[in-house]
Amino acid sequence: MIFGSRADDNLDTAEKLFSAGKYHHCLFFAHLSLEKLLKALVIKETKEHALPTHNLTKLAEDAKVAATEEQKEELKEITVFNIEARYDSYKHSFYQKATKEYAKKWIDKTKEWNKLLKSKI
Repeated sequence: MIFGSRADDNLDTAEKLFSAGKYHHCLFFAHLSLEKLLKALVIKETKEHALPTHNLTKLAEDAKVAATEEQKEELKEITVFNIEARYDSYKHSFYQKATKEYAKKWIDKTKEWNKLLKSKI
């Protein structure tokens, strides 16, 4: 499926950016990888295109992904990576937040989510 290969490419880019010390950018691409997989699941479940949103929690609901409260909180946090890495009014605080340790934690969480979502496609 095309979404899966694009999601893999985004995750690969995230890992390369992490290795290069570009933590805020790596988190942005981590978000993109999950967004693509969730949109693929929405299409699978509904036979319609996903809403044009970056909100991973909403996409997971639309895709009928059964998520625990902890997983919903993870998706909520990862959703922030799209907005805060993209818009200037948020960038400075996001750059401060995106340390190596923080990015490592969330890249690992993204890999877990990728594995889970791919198993459902």
